[in-house]
Amino acid sequence: MLTCRELTELITNYMEGRLSFRERLRVQMHLGMCRHCRRYLQQMKSTVRLLGSLPVGALPPEMESELMRRFADWKGKPGRG
Repeated sequence: MLTCRELTELITNYMEGRLSFRERLRVQMHLGMCRHCRRYLQQMKSTVRLLGSLPVGALPPEMESELMRRFADWKGKPGRG
Protein backbone atom coordinates (compact mmCIF):
# COMPACT_ATOMS: atom_id res chain seq x y z
CA MET A 1 0.00 0.00 0.00
CA LEU A 2 1.22 3.46 -0.85
CA THR A 3 1.84 6.06 1.81
CA CYS A 4 0.31 9.51 1.41
CA ARG A 5 3.76 10.91 0.64
CA GLU A 6 4.30 8.33 -2.12
CA LEU A 7 0.90 9.16 -3.58
CA THR A 8 1.70 12.88 -3.76
CA GLU A 9 4.87 12.04 -5.68
CA LEU A 10 2.87 10.01 -8.22
CA ILE A 11 -0.22 12.20 -8.55
CA THR A 12 0.91 14.22 -11.60
CA ASN A 13 1.82 11.08 -13.53
CA TYR A 14 -1.48 9.52 -12.41
CA MET A 15 -3.47 12.49 -13.68
CA GLU A 16 -1.58 12.44 -16.98
CA GLY A 17 -2.04 8.68 -17.45
CA ARG A 18 1.68 7.92 -17.30
CA LEU A 19 1.62 5.17 -14.67
CA SER A 20 1.87 1.47 -15.28
CA PHE A 21 -1.23 -0.60 -14.62
CA ARG A 22 0.23 -1.78 -11.30
CA GLU A 23 1.11 1.75 -10.14
CA ARG A 24 -2.31 3.06 -11.21
CA LEU A 25 -3.98 0.28 -9.24
CA ARG A 26 -1.90 1.10 -6.15
CA VAL A 27 -2.88 4.79 -6.42
CA GLN A 28 -6.56 3.93 -6.86
CA MET A 29 -6.50 1.58 -3.87
CA HIS A 30 -4.95 4.28 -1.71
CA LEU A 31 -7.46 6.87 -2.94
CA GLY A 32 -10.27 4.47 -2.09
CA MET A 33 -9.14 4.35 1.53
CA CYS A 34 -7.76 7.85 2.16
CA ARG A 35 -10.14 10.80 2.11
CA HIS A 36 -7.25 13.25 2.54
CA CYS A 37 -5.58 12.06 -0.64
CA ARG A 38 -8.91 12.08 -2.49
CA ARG A 39 -9.24 15.71 -1.49
CA TYR A 40 -5.66 16.38 -2.61
CA LEU A 41 -6.44 14.82 -6.01
CA GLN A 42 -9.54 17.01 -6.37
CA GLN A 43 -7.48 20.11 -5.46
CA MET A 44 -4.88 19.20 -8.07
CA LYS A 45 -7.58 18.67 -10.71
CA SER A 46 -9.13 22.04 -9.83
CA THR A 47 -5.75 23.75 -10.02
CA VAL A 48 -5.04 22.30 -13.46
CA ARG A 49 -8.51 23.23 -14.70
CA LEU A 50 -8.26 26.81 -13.39
CA LEU A 51 -4.74 27.35 -14.72
CA GLY A 52 -5.80 25.95 -18.08
CA SER A 53 -8.57 28.54 -18.28
CA LEU A 54 -6.22 31.51 -17.89
CA PRO A 55 -5.71 33.56 -21.02
CA VAL A 56 -2.46 33.01 -22.84
CA GLY A 57 -0.27 36.04 -22.68
CA ALA A 58 3.34 36.55 -23.47
CA LEU A 59 5.61 37.23 -20.56
CA PRO A 60 7.82 40.26 -20.84
CA PRO A 61 11.26 39.02 -21.99
CA GLU A 62 12.96 40.15 -18.78
CA MET A 63 10.46 38.20 -16.65
CA GLU A 64 10.90 35.07 -18.76
CA SER A 65 14.69 35.35 -18.43
CA GLU A 66 14.43 35.78 -14.66
CA LEU A 67 12.12 32.78 -14.29
CA MET A 68 14.42 30.62 -16.40
CA ARG A 69 17.43 31.73 -14.32
CA ARG A 70 15.66 30.93 -11.07
CA PHE A 71 14.50 27.56 -12.36
CA ALA A 72 18.06 26.69 -13.42
CA ASP A 73 19.32 27.70 -9.95
CA TRP A 74 16.59 25.63 -8.26
CA LYS A 75 17.31 22.57 -10.43
CA GLY A 76 21.02 22.80 -9.60
CA LYS A 77 20.56 22.65 -5.83
CA PRO A 78 21.31 19.35 -4.07
CA GLY A 79 18.23 17.19 -3.53
CA ARG A 80 16.42 18.68 -6.53
CA GLY A 81 15.69 16.49 -9.55
